Amino acid sequence: MKKLVFVLFLGTILFSNAQQKYKTETNIHYYSDSITKNNSYIESQCTLDVYYPENLKDFSTIIWFHGGGLKSGEKQIPKALMNKGYAVIGVEYRLSPKVVAPAYIDDAAAAVSWVFKNIEKYGGNTKLIFVSGHSAGAYLGMMITMDKSYLAQYNIDPMQIAGLIPFSGQVITHFTIRNEQGIKSEQPTIDKYAPINFVRAQTPPILLITGDREMELLGRYEENAYFLRMMKLNGNKNTRLYELQGFNHGGMAEPSFPLLLKEIASVSKNILEKK
Repeated sequence: MKKLVFVLFLGTILFSNAQQKYKTETNIHYYSDSITKNNSYIESQCTLDVYYPENLKDFSTIIWFHGGGLKSGEKQIPKALMNKGYAVIGVEYRLSPKVVAPAYIDDAAAAVSWVFKNIEKYGGNTKLIFVSGHSAGAYLGMMITMDKSYLAQYNIDPMQIAGLIPFSGQVITHFTIRNEQGIKSEQPTIDKYAPINFVRAQTPPILLITGDREMELLGRYEENAYFLRMMKLNGNKNTRLYELQGFNHGGMAEPSFPLLLKEIASVSKNILEKK
């Protein structure tokens, strides 16, 4: 009997998701008009797309930063996140070598600020804004969450973020930033551009996901494992780490999406129950 009830419940959810309609608005500038109009690269590059469920209220929102080593890539709405009852924000940001750090980190903070200011207009809940991304995108999400100064410019505390779920993010100084400084990619550096430089006890829930330690890029698993350890040593109880064995740096994204969706569902439920 219990199994039958569960099957019926699951069927209702699937039917509901299938019936829900979604809308996409594209190429929205997330900087103010005064900034956008005075910088041609910001005007062409600093835009976002909003994919959201129509006629739905209080839904969760996923801000997605694309990968590409801070040097390439473009904004996207991952197919694995579509038709799940959530809004997805695909963010475009400036790239090296046209700009250098911290320009693209500033862009990430500006995009997150835009979401906090505007998502309610689409029906979203500002208490349910999640930050995610793959590789360089994961790095950007980690930087603006761990270094409070970036979001502080917009009067946002990172604790207002519902959850951070970086896919194979770099926690030491990103290799492209090291290259900009004349440092080799294989030479590790921890400075103001390293998320691990800002470990602390109080953060939003953080779910770190990496590929197989033997297949990952430049020790990415070990970086995240060290980040987790240092967070724990600083009294943080909100950080966890998954290693997806058998998947390399590029291939780990697809199997990470179900983990992301599960995390968002769980955290969102906890937040709403506390209202």
